[in-house]
Amino acid sequence: MTLEVDMGKYKSVKVPLDVAEKLIVDVSKRLNIESKDVMESLRIVRNFDEFYEFQQKKFKDYVVPDKDISDMIKGAVVVDSLKLIKEGSSKEVVVTFDRRINESVIIDSLRSLGFDVEVKRFDLMQFLKAK
Repeated sequence: MTLEVDMGKYKSVKVPLDVAEKLIVDVSKRLNIESKDVMESLRIVRNFDEFYEFQQKKFKDYVVPDKDISDMIKGAVVVDSLKLIKEGSSKEVVVTFDRRINESVIIDSLRSLGFDVEVKRFDLMQFLKAK
């Protein structure tokens, strides 16, 4: 499992649909955060097919869960966005965590779910080479 950390320090991981809910719940429990974005993210994951269709109709790459402004001010946002992926019968979710979430929390959570974790960091030079 690869945890990608981009230039803005957002952390993303691509997981099977059945793991996405467990991961979001586990990370929020480890942080002791119950925020609106966590509840919205769980609703999106649990209703994958409906939100996948919405994502396709709107030509969006990501679904962004609603966030409370007060949670944003307190630094209590866990999930920044979700990318829903369907390839044949396979369903996957790219969970992008807020930049303030410590990557060690996500790594520990993935390990507790039985995954080996590799961290891949993107810097400006890699970004420029990709263009």
